[in-house]
Amino acid sequence: MTARIPVGPRAAPKPHAWIDKWLAAVHDLAELERSNPMTDAVIEEIDGRMIRVGDRWLSDFASCNYLGFDLDREIIESIPGYLQKWGTHPSWSRLLGSPVLYTEIEERLTELLGAEDTLVLPTITLIHMSVIPVLAGSGTIYVESRAHKTIYEGCQLAGARGATVKRFQFEDADDLERLLKEGGPMPRLICVDGVNSMTGNALDLPAFARLAREYDALLYVDDAHGFGVLGERSDDELSPYGTRGNSIVKHVGETYDHLVLVSGLSKAYSSLAAFLTCPPELKRLLKTAAPPYLYSGPSPIAALATVLTGLDVNEQRGEVVRAALWRKTSAVLDYLARLGVHTPNRSGFPIIEVPLARDEDIDAVGRFLFDNGIYVTLAAYPLVPRNEVGFRIQVTAANTEAEIEQLLEVLGRLVNRFDLQPARTSERAA
Repeated sequence: MTARIPVGPRAAPKPHAWIDKWLAAVHDLAELERSNPMTDAVIEEIDGRMIRVGDRWLSDFASCNYLGFDLDREIIESIPGYLQKWGTHPSWSRLLGSPVLYTEIEERLTELLGAEDTLVLPTITLIHMSVIPVLAGSGTIYVESRAHKTIYEGCQLAGARGATVKRFQFEDADDLERLLKEGGPMPRLICVDGVNSMTGNALDLPAFARLAREYDALLYVDDAHGFGVLGERSDDELSPYGTRGNSIVKHVGETYDHLVLVSGLSKAYSSLAAFLTCPPELKRLLKTAAPPYLYSGPSPIAALATVLTGLDVNEQRGEVVRAALWRKTSAVLDYLARLGVHTPNRSGFPIIEVPLARDEDIDAVGRFLFDNGIYVTLAAYPLVPRNEVGFRIQVTAANTEAEIEQLLEVLGRLVNRFDLQPARTSERAA
């Protein structure tokens, strides 16, 4: 008889080891989500731009409803009429049957933007995931190093389908040109943000558009945070944001030659829809090549109504709204300058990032702001580099003067308790 060699119990494979690896990579963010009241919060009630979390009321500076259209009575009161006519949600895909509301929105956006045509789909994320692979084909994608995560997701999907993906440095047209000179399979697609979602600064769009035309590439611009706020310049404009809110393209006097503009209606227009500009032939192609047009359910009727009435409000009162937004944003930026606090915002647009001197202070800073009635967006690693960990203030036209004053008062006390990054020499001189 062969002796049996005793064998100790074999360790069972850990079923969710990949989760542990992922959590280790995003440890700081996971800890913040677990412990800080300003992450993953449940908003139980609103009163204007005041929000209630648990039993605490806070001034909301985390909203992206820049024009305050989410609270506009004219827009809200227009919705029931559309619901009576169309119901809540005609559940056709757009290829099967588009309510005429889509056609009306696309025609009005096309006129506002000065584009050849537009196509409305449910969200920017769906546009990136479906349109970037179509435009790139088996060619070359050049993506800005700090482009939005959803752009990267679209580029990765395109890469899996045969495209070559190259990354160039943030806001660096010279680095992009270096890569373009290296060559690569055609077609060529350059992916950038119009207004960066953290710094609040606009891209030097003319420089990138020039490169797109010179190297026969298509410039793909995500203007989620610019559309509705920035617009064409005029002699009678009420603020440096320009007029009409018709995007960074018009703000800098560019054209749609070799350029596709993508934006959402979920921020400035407070609605669940998004769009891209396109020539008619590209629009026809996307109707059969972009899965959201073929398969996705449409935006709810209330969302389409919000867009249509919002476009009316923009025509009637948009300039006054944008002027108020600019004044409120300027008050915050001017106060930070007086405090000697650094913000990368050099544009005056209503996204104000405030980085900390020590990234490990993020949880305590978040708690201090929350306890003092201010709600902002916390920016933790790895969402931003460690030297940019801090918080983001988003100003809206619906924030009251009292809420702005409260924010400034709390920021003044925050500076006395925590170390923020000091203003650079150029900022102090300005």
